[in-house]
Amino acid sequence: MSRLITLLLLYQSGFIVGKYISIEKIIEESKETYYEVLQDSSINWHENQNDYKPFVNYMLGVIINAYREFETRVKLVTDSDLSKPDRIREIMKNHIGMITKSELMEMNPDISDTTIQRTLADLLKNGEIQKIGGGRYTKYMWKEETK
Repeated sequence: MSRLITLLLLYQSGFIVGKYISIEKIIEESKETYYEVLQDSSINWHENQNDYKPFVNYMLGVIINAYREFETRVKLVTDSDLSKPDRIREIMKNHIGMITKSELMEMNPDISDTTIQRTLADLLKNGEIQKIGGGRYTKYMWKEETK
């Protein structure tokens, strides 16, 4: 509930990036840090002497990450020099953590399922990405050493 209220407050303050980038997903991908800063910000809460700075700094980092991801997506979509497979490759290369084929499709509605599947297969074959899991739960991740 608090994350929904946070998103609402961000919208009301003019931070609309949450409409295009999942703030919830960014928090989920860094949930260990999220819970650590919540705990740090709660120390001495009962005495009304807690420090909100760790949580505020964390949330500012989340917002910055969301804007960076949004900027990357916009740049890739508007860059006419990139082919569709190259666009998928760049998204994979710049994405932090794992990503699914359906997420790639959602990010690129103008690229067909077949093109995305073929590009993922090529990236796997070239050793640029790794496949995690199987079936509908398959995720992909850029191999760090190839960046």
